[in-house]
Amino acid sequence: MIKFIEKLLNLIYVQPCYFCKSIKEDKIICSRCYGKIHFLPAGVFRKNEECNIYACTIYDEIIKKLIKDLKYHNQRRLAPLFAYIMANYWKKLGLMQNYLILPVPIHKSRMKERKYNHMDIVAQEFSKITNYKLNKDFLIRIKDTEKQYKLHKQERIKNIKNAFDINKNINLDKNTHLLILDDITSTGITLEEIIRVLKKNGYCNITALTLATPDIWN
Repeated sequence: MIKFIEKLLNLIYVQPCYFCKSIKEDKIICSRCYGKIHFLPAGVFRKNEECNIYACTIYDEIIKKLIKDLKYHNQRRLAPLFAYIMANYWKKLGLMQNYLILPVPIHKSRMKERKYNHMDIVAQEFSKITNYKLNKDFLIRIKDTEKQYKLHKQERIKNIKNAFDINKNINLDKNTHLLILDDITSTGITLEEIIRVLKKNGYCNITALTLATPDIWN
């Protein structure tokens, strides 16, 4: 009887895979689904103003659901997986500097609507894994932009222009190695604008890391 109850409890409390609902492994992502992720080789994905930009994976089915559900559907329990994928890739690069993490900010109107910035949560988890310090308040979004994926390239450039600034109340050493974290890069325009703003304010040691990129850019 006791063994029966134990088995029943295990079935009730086992964690199914978020993506395929399998209960075989009691993990948020099973080995089969993790194996479907298309990881990119460790190396510079593109450069912008002498700043290296890295992308961890291709924006495929698993990664798309991971980003979408964390970002729009309050599935905050996905943040550790999101950060683990990024940190695992990051370690393969073998970069030895000590970085300050800067998650890409959202506008206050979006924050009011969503109640959270998903990249803040990912950055917190990434900080725990890497032991890098985190500053969620240094980069600020001063313009409420349209969603970039709905726009063509020239519209994206215009949309994101002057959307960011730095918090002048935070005194940050100009020689600090900054690591920008974002979910996805396609044209790279958002990161380009953030890099421009940081350089304008005297920060030149800038690196960016994103979880994914659409396969059309490879």
